[in-house]
Amino acid sequence: MQDNIATLPDGVVTFTSTVITYTGSPASISGIATVAYIIAAALFILSLAGLGHPKTSRKGNIYGMTGMLIALIATAFLLTTSGLMIFLAAMIPAAVIGAVLASRVKMTDMPQLVAMLHSFVGAAAVLVGFATLRGHNDLTGSALLIHNIEIFIGVCIGSITFTGSIIAYAKLDGKIGGKPLILPARHILNLIVILITIALGVMFAQAVGDHDMTKAMWVLGIATAITGLFGIHMVMAIGGADMPVVVSMLNSYSGWAAAAAGFMLSNDLLIITGALVGSSGAILSYIMCKGMNRSFISVILGGFGAAAGTTVVIEGEHTEIQVDGTVDLIRNAKSIVIVPGYGMAVAQAQHTLSEITKELEAAGIKIRFAIHPIAGRLPGHMNVLLAEAKISYDIVLEMDEINEDFPETDLVLVIGANDIVNPSALDDPGSPIAGMPVLEVWKAKDVIVMKRSMASGYAGIGNPLFVKSNTQMLFGDAKKNVDAILTAYRNC
Repeated sequence: MQDNIATLPDGVVTFTSTVITYTGSPASISGIATVAYIIAAALFILSLAGLGHPKTSRKGNIYGMTGMLIALIATAFLLTTSGLMIFLAAMIPAAVIGAVLASRVKMTDMPQLVAMLHSFVGAAAVLVGFATLRGHNDLTGSALLIHNIEIFIGVCIGSITFTGSIIAYAKLDGKIGGKPLILPARHILNLIVILITIALGVMFAQAVGDHDMTKAMWVLGIATAITGLFGIHMVMAIGGADMPVVVSMLNSYSGWAAAAAGFMLSNDLLIITGALVGSSGAILSYIMCKGMNRSFISVILGGFGAAAGTTVVIEGEHTEIQVDGTVDLIRNAKSIVIVPGYGMAVAQAQHTLSEITKELEAAGIKIRFAIHPIAGRLPGHMNVLLAEAKISYDIVLEMDEINEDFPETDLVLVIGANDIVNPSALDDPGSPIAGMPVLEVWKAKDVIVMKRSMASGYAGIGNPLFVKSNTQMLFGDAKKNVDAILTAYRNC
């Protein structure tokens, strides 16, 4: 039954109770898709802007999802019937798998999930490159040369992203240790790999120009394998302390891989989206490196965190404290700063902390949260967890905003953090984290560190903070201790 008919340029869209069909010229369909792509691109830009602050992050996610939905629908309209069936056969199972994974993943596992998603983008770029090479094109001369360069670069970037992301996932998930793999003359090996890849690129362009597709396939396959090994070596050589930067770096790589795929497919939206992700990932990597006082090149070359996995002997004895003693210090404090870390995220203690915050604010105690740029193995990880617990954004401060206030702070509660409060970053020039800006919590009147044990942090080095005279250790599960603190405080 026909319900309505609307006239569009060169064709008619017919709405029925069961189906929507479009009859018109290919040019009209392409024009509508182009408009849809422009709208989707604008929504992606708004999404990035929204994700820049916790207050607008939910809206940013909605923009991004809406833009992707528009892009998928527009792409579907451009396909033939057989192509549409293949499109749906691939998209529907992928959407179901994605929804299931997103609903089940823990917030503490977000870094691993992000790294794995980057690997999918890299693999897609590689597959698109090989498929494009096998496809037919009528390009000649300089246009063909540029097209070949697009394919080769896209496949190489995709291969590095794929293997590097897999290793990053394994490191973040604990399947591979944080200790870097330092091969002899590794920088020379990397240089040789780069030179070989360039030579293969020249051979690939010549083979395609000579219409020797068998040779071109072999050369591209060899380049894929070599750059894949390069991606493995590059991430394996990076120590645990640098993994947050690696995640953002791979984010940038995945964006450029997507942009390269867009060039290969002549898809403007994919080019725009890839460029947005690639450039924003590069900017984030720069911000992360600045927060760690490292250069991006030094991170990529694997020079940072070289001592990861080793144990540094800390001179002195630590002092332990129990829940009752902790509550006494809290009640007597006028100014408290809480420093959350990965341990808090694992224990899921943020919701109880939110309740404690309300109690302390009601009692007139000044309470704030101090966030380090690399806390939680993923940029913004701590901010998201605190926002999830409905802790006011106004009392969540970045490191640069709060570091100068520690000398006037009565009590600092360090919950599951280690490397980001390690004074050796400033005091020990030989430390693997030397020069990295940290939260200078030891300058407060009293410090309580909540940890399961005296074990080293993710960077694999000891922390002199634990044996300072004004520091006391509250051992045990962070969630249980925080719950006990809340109960004891309310009962006092």
